[in-house]
Amino acid sequence: MVRVEWRDRVVVVTLDRPERRNAVDHATLVAVRDAQLAALDGGARVLVLTGAPPAFCAGADLTGVESGEFVAALTAVLRGFAAMPIATIAAVSGAALGAGTQLAIACDLRVATSTSHFGVPAARLGLAVDRFTVERLAYEFGASVARSMLLTADTYSAERLHLSGGVHRLGGLEEALVWADEIAELAPLTIAAHKIALEGVGRGDDLNGPSDAAIEAARRAAWVSADAEEGRAAFLAKRRPRFGGC
Repeated sequence: MVRVEWRDRVVVVTLDRPERRNAVDHATLVAVRDAQLAALDGGARVLVLTGAPPAFCAGADLTGVESGEFVAALTAVLRGFAAMPIATIAAVSGAALGAGTQLAIACDLRVATSTSHFGVPAARLGLAVDRFTVERLAYEFGASVARSMLLTADTYSAERLHLSGGVHRLGGLEEALVWADEIAELAPLTIAAHKIALEGVGRGDDLNGPSDAAIEAARRAAWVSADAEEGRAAFLAKRRPRFGGC
């Protein structure tokens, strides 16, 4: 249902329901949330979310999707990706529709094959997505694309979204893993500080967003860290820094 593979400091989480084109049900979402927590407990520096062929995630498994249990699990996973203090990458190949697009935009970065496609066809099903998804869609893909996806159920190719910045790189899982390995070499406290600051952009007094105090604390933690000293020393010595995350 969900496979978790560790590659040194990178953890790869694979949705593995090919017979359902990786549509997520409650149990799958619980497993993804468990993988998020295990990644943090295990000291991962990057999490890569992907799907077993033939799709990234074709949406929600409509059996029981109306249940409060499913909605709560989906919310926990989406907000869980946003709250993780490490970089997260969605490696998309094939369809990322409905919950698939929600998962992709909850991640920090997106790598997708050029023929992959994204969309939120809720209007074809009589459903409505949550506020987090609406805001995230507008922030990550742009307000115009968000309006089109939500109000007309339009889909967009990865190639088209790459031109506007919604997809960061075109490529497959291998390209995503190479990028993940590169990110894992960067300073973890800097990543955490920048991520919490990005999560606060445009949120104002949203109680679900990070506080100004939390953002400032993360920034200060990076500035006074041993990693900051290591970064300066490596720069002066013209060598690659070795960040320990402290």
